[in-house]
Amino acid sequence: MFKLPRRTLIYSVLAACAVLLAANSLSCFKNSTQKAFKPQLSLIGMLKHEFSGIIFYHRNMLLAERAQNDIDVLRLKLFDLREVALENERLNNVLGFKQKSPLRLIVARVIARSPESWNSSLIINKGRNNGIRPGMAVITPRGLVGSIIESADNTSKVLLINDPNQGISSIVQRSRQEGLVNGTLGTNLVMRYLPDDASIASGDMVVTSELSQVYPKGILIGRVMNVGREFSGLNRYALIKPAVDLSNIEEVLVIIP
Repeated sequence: MFKLPRRTLIYSVLAACAVLLAANSLSCFKNSTQKAFKPQLSLIGMLKHEFSGIIFYHRNMLLAERAQNDIDVLRLKLFDLREVALENERLNNVLGFKQKSPLRLIVARVIARSPESWNSSLIINKGRNNGIRPGMAVITPRGLVGSIIESADNTSKVLLINDPNQGISSIVQRSRQEGLVNGTLGTNLVMRYLPDDASIASGDMVVTSELSQVYPKGILIGRVMNVGREFSGLNRYALIKPAVDLSNIEEVLVIIP
């Protein structure tokens, strides 16, 4: 059996004791040092905490700004997608109406309003190059819009039915009572030259008559809102709400004779 020399064993025990004594002394020194510098260490720790908070606040602020920018970009993309979806829906309705209609129709987009007659005219993106000429009727799937009064190579001007210069031969769909519809530059139209015994009432639908030289027969003009009597007392009149929202038109159909 292997045995260490007695002298080596004694040295080993003394070395172990020295290590244990040194470790104990260092621990005591560490504790005493911490107690002596505790206020300074607390201040340093507090400053470190505050400095870290400032750094993290700045970092979080940058991250928040970046996240908000990403959100804004996504919102714009979502808005664009909604606009495309709405446009596709409108175009599908217009094209579907065109396919079912017996009329020859050209689809056009509204691109501007005339500055001198903002409320009663608009500009479309089709003109003579597309076969469009003055005097042609303009409609939407909902009803009558107006007529072409000017045409250039690639654009045309449409006079809306709410213009006072418009006179549309019309007929009450229910009773077949005839009259003349004029614009008022307001939200309603007026049907004039109705006899005192005219069969017309609120809710009646008014369409173009066969007497019109511009508009084909049977195109919806609007619905009767109210019936009154002219100042002369000889005739009656009817206020009509247009079937088409004339202030909110984006696509139209031009009727080719």
